Amino acid sequence: MNYYIYFFFTAPGKRLLKLEGINNMYKDYMVRATAGNAQIRAFAATTKDLADYARKAHGLSPIAAAALGRLLTGTAMMGTMMDNESDLITVKMDGDGPLKSVLATADNKGNVKGYVSNPYVIMEPNAQGHLNVGGGIGEGTLTVIRDMGMKEPYVGQVPLYTGEVAEDLTYYFTKSEQTPSSVGLGVLVERETLSVIAAGGFIIQLLPFADEQVINKLEENLGKFSSVTDILKAGKTPEELLNIVLDGFDIEITDRVDLNFYCNCDKDRVERALMLIGEKELQDMIDEGKEIELRCHFCNKAYTFSVDELKEVKEKAKIQKNKKAEDK
Repeated sequence: MNYYIYFFFTAPGKRLLKLEGINNMYKDYMVRATAGNAQIRAFAATTKDLADYARKAHGLSPIAAAALGRLLTGTAMMGTMMDNESDLITVKMDGDGPLKSVLATADNKGNVKGYVSNPYVIMEPNAQGHLNVGGGIGEGTLTVIRDMGMKEPYVGQVPLYTGEVAEDLTYYFTKSEQTPSSVGLGVLVERETLSVIAAGGFIIQLLPFADEQVINKLEENLGKFSSVTDILKAGKTPEELLNIVLDGFDIEITDRVDLNFYCNCDKDRVERALMLIGEKELQDMIDEGKEIELRCHFCNKAYTFSVDELKEVKEKAKIQKNKKAEDK
């Protein structure tokens, strides 16, 4: 029997997911920069490796790979906007399209992971002949959750603007955070091998004191910008991507961050999740007399529990329940 378990990041004890047949030597990275006499802040990333990593781990169809790759890229850049190493950001797109929902979670050190609810969707291209990510996600909501270690996380939500991810993040920044922004994201999937051959993006934000000259020049640049995938496919780096978007501005690179597809699941964590499902459900699994397989929803890694192990989990859950009752 197969089950899925959901995990989120914890700050300590980093562990990079290792999957057989997947290159773990990441070349993905992002840069942070200021421009226009510090009236603009900018982020740019190349994410081909982590996007293809996610595609292989989840067995994604091309449209699912494009949707998740875009959201992983955007969320990774948004994660580096947070101040503390323990801070986490989760971005979720819930729609009425066949992909249903796409989710990504990141910290501020360049670690990101995510999944698509329906990873095997096949759809006709859109009117421009491109992967129809907007149609795959459909109409719905975009939710951003920032966990900064306080009692309650900050939650912002806006309606989906197009479902194409970049436009939705642009709309979120403008409406929910009142920050004029432009987000560009792209994932190019090879038709025959279905591998990701280019992925990345940028986030450009105007600071509150930006003057009209800076705003007008930036709007001019964005108006003649082609596409992220065209630029990355040509072998351009994140720095060169910023040089194109911010042509005519003085650009100062302030940081470079390596990006990784990261998952912190392990069998102990899965066991703790099992303990939460209840004694009756655990007993039902035991009564079936078969080992069970659980998969992490983020990295798709499988964990097997024998009947004897399930009995041990049930006993631990019972002890934990009794201890909580005594503490009340």
